[in-house]
Amino acid sequence: MAATRWRTLLGIAVVLAAITWYLLRLVVGQGGVVPSVGWLVLPVELIIALIVLRLGWAVRQYLHGRRPDLDPVRAARTAVLAKAACYTGALLLGFYGGTALALLSDLAAPGNGGRAGSAGLAAAGALVLAIAGLVVERFCRVPPPSADGKDVAGTPEPGPVAG
Repeated sequence: MAATRWRTLLGIAVVLAAITWYLLRLVVGQGGVVPSVGWLVLPVELIIALIVLRLGWAVRQYLHGRRPDLDPVRAARTAVLAKAACYTGALLLGFYGGTALALLSDLAAPGNGGRAGSAGLAAAGALVLAIAGLVVERFCRVPPPSADGKDVAGTPEPGPVAG
């Protein structure tokens, strides 16, 4: 699995923010209202980021030989979860960032300042989620086998199977 590039995530976030901003401006132009962002969005994003970091830390400990009992399937699932957190964070950053921009461009409407702040906080939480995913992806990177014939956890690698 290839490592996620931060430039790719940034591109996704910027494109989605522009699309969201444009569509919400159309909605407001037709007399509609930009939806408000709930206060639970930020805490949920931060909790998910903490869970991803916690699972990634266990994999990092395993790769440094401090936790030899970690199941390799769990480590692989953590790597997939980290990649999902990267892309989810980028998508949410784009959506909430575009929402905040749409609300900021119409501050004359009552209540848009507070709603823009909520959307901005949700965008910040999405950024934290994406960064947590990138960090955990780095935690899950397995170095090549060492020259002394030991695997990552320090145990001898199995030799070739005699036929």
